[in-house]
Amino acid sequence: MKKIILSIEGMTCSACSNGLEKYLNKQNGVINASVNLVMANASIDYDENILNQEKLEKYVKQAGFKSLGVFKEFKIQKQSKTEKIKFIIFTVLAIILMYISMGHMINLPVPEIFNPHHNPIVYTVTLLVLTILFLIYGFDILKNGYKNLIHRIPNMDTLVTIGVISSFLYSLYGMYRILNGNHDYTMDLYFESSAIVIYFIKLGRYLDGISKDKTKEAIQKLVEITPNEATIEIDGIEKKVTLDEIKKGNIVIVKPGEKVAVDGEIIEGKAHFDESFITGESKPATRTIGEKVIAGSLNYDGFIKYKAERIGRESTVSEIVRLVIEASNTKAPIAKIADKISGYFVPIVILISIITFIVYLLLGFGVGNAIVTFVTILVVACPCSLGLATPLAIVVSEGLCASNGILVKKSEILENAQKVNTIVFDKTGTLTYGKLKISEIKNYSNMEEQKLLQLVGSLESKGTHPIGKAFESYIEEKGLKKLEVKEFENIAGLGIIGEVKGQKLIVGNSKILEKYNIKNQYMNEEKLLTEKGNSIVYVANLSEILALIGVNDIVRENAVEVIKLLNEKQIETIMLTGDNKETAEKIANEIGITQIISNVMPSEKTKVVKDLKEQGKYVMMCGDGINDSPALATANIGVSVNSGTDIAMDSSDVILTKNNLGSILNLINISRKTVKNIKQNLFWAFFYNSLMIPVAIGLLKPIGITINPMLASLAMVFSSITVILNALRLKRVKNVV
Repeated sequence: MKKIILSIEGMTCSACSNGLEKYLNKQNGVINASVNLVMANASIDYDENILNQEKLEKYVKQAGFKSLGVFKEFKIQKQSKTEKIKFIIFTVLAIILMYISMGHMINLPVPEIFNPHHNPIVYTVTLLVLTILFLIYGFDILKNGYKNLIHRIPNMDTLVTIGVISSFLYSLYGMYRILNGNHDYTMDLYFESSAIVIYFIKLGRYLDGISKDKTKEAIQKLVEITPNEATIEIDGIEKKVTLDEIKKGNIVIVKPGEKVAVDGEIIEGKAHFDESFITGESKPATRTIGEKVIAGSLNYDGFIKYKAERIGRESTVSEIVRLVIEASNTKAPIAKIADKISGYFVPIVILISIITFIVYLLLGFGVGNAIVTFVTILVVACPCSLGLATPLAIVVSEGLCASNGILVKKSEILENAQKVNTIVFDKTGTLTYGKLKISEIKNYSNMEEQKLLQLVGSLESKGTHPIGKAFESYIEEKGLKKLEVKEFENIAGLGIIGEVKGQKLIVGNSKILEKYNIKNQYMNEEKLLTEKGNSIVYVANLSEILALIGVNDIVRENAVEVIKLLNEKQIETIMLTGDNKETAEKIANEIGITQIISNVMPSEKTKVVKDLKEQGKYVMMCGDGINDSPALATANIGVSVNSGTDIAMDSSDVILTKNNLGSILNLINISRKTVKNIKQNLFWAFFYNSLMIPVAIGLLKPIGITINPMLASLAMVFSSITVILNALRLKRVKNVV
């Protein structure tokens, strides 16, 4: 199986996207096709032994649209100025048309030449010319409606096409009678109905286009994070190039105040970077030789040279954009239900309109009345709002999630997250930072604490033990200089020793003290620190202990608040960890989790998740995306807390790029609001169609309530606008944490 995302031209409404999607899915070799109206693309899984890009593009053309090749995330275009100018011109023409055709009915001063009673032929020809212009303007609608009828997948455009053409042909017949001297037919012309129906549909789509542009804002902001140009070094000479010209292995230069162009590794220099758009950390991150830089991060103060590693679509930002777009190309179950209903709804409406037409003729209402009613039913029942109800809400929510550092890989997650009643948390790297930090210091020397830690950090920088990173981080955060270390020696399993600033230092566990015959009078202090979950580090010289330091994995900043809010919402929280029971309990008590499953291997975590699901619980697993991969894949929803440099994790459904546990609550909240919004949209869409069809048939004529094709098309526009405005309300959803 192979996957391709094609950029599609010519889709103007949900009827277009649904029609193309159905047509593609009917083709041999297409495993699954999903068409995204908002992003104007088609995501197609296909058998490469049967199909290729050329054949797929041929199918797109047969369906009435045009493929622009492989979709490029970075070229998301807004509505063109040409479309706006066209719309303004036809708005003026629509006003003129309505004035000429209906002005005399309400005693407006219509020029004598256009008066149907005095100059019926000029009047009729003028209406014909103006209507033809509108038919040309709406040719895409008529073409799409015809094609979908031929392919036996009738949609909204099919309803409009049948109605408009029927009304136009009957009016042509009336014009023929007028030209032959029967001027009574001037009152039976419906040219303006054909034209105004097209105009109002174009109005709805123009407004829909504006709303779709707004839903792209979050993705466009991501795209704009990276600079358009960069400076590379070739044979010692600096050269300005565009982003597309950078190749893997190029040496890229970033000066103070500039943004990193592509992901890479620093080979020269040191600087502080703003990486908040990925990590969510407002504090500048220090980056030096051997460390990674992320495309889009801002260099505050240093001169950096780095080797380009991940360029173009491989970069972190591109991965984020790709995941957001692919997620919006998937369909939530509730959307599939709406599509299925629309599939039955259109043929039923066509059948109802034909039956009504025949009944009107049999009851003697005349061909004119029968055709007007026929057209009115087709137009008023167009399920445009029904087609917009779900996808627009999903895309708005996808953008909302992306802007808040929540990458949702499948849109069904937005529907299902609100079902979660149990969340299983991995401990290390999820509830905690997964990076050891100095938690407590017992200083027994006559040195200042900062000076002491500078000596220890300088010595530890020569070692490889994970505990040493805590001391290195400390001196970097404090902006301290690493001191020269002489006679460094690593003593396996015990610690390290070396000379710093003329002083011999020993750093390690209690056993290293025994090796050098140093008396340990601080065993009680060691025990107290151990009971708090600390790893112990002794600092000594050759004769005495200088300090006792506790190093711990620190709980994430808002973990306590998040667990408290989850408990208040009656969502069960469980800690799942490979750590021993004592360490796990200390962290759990600090955070507020009461259920702990400790001493489990990564492979055993999967069984725990399976058992919870078998108990009927809807389980979300939250882990670091590496050791927890099997459990993440097994859970109903897998959530990965991620640093932002390795975005594409296949095992998880959701990636929290800003490492903020509060995003879990925000995701659940957005899910609840989205599902509620979709249900509201579907209700109004169904309610509108259910209410308007009987009115269009004429069942309420006895009480004076009637409707014509022009009012029907206007009512359809208002129905779509209602759904659009309701979906856009999701943009105002506030974060819980």
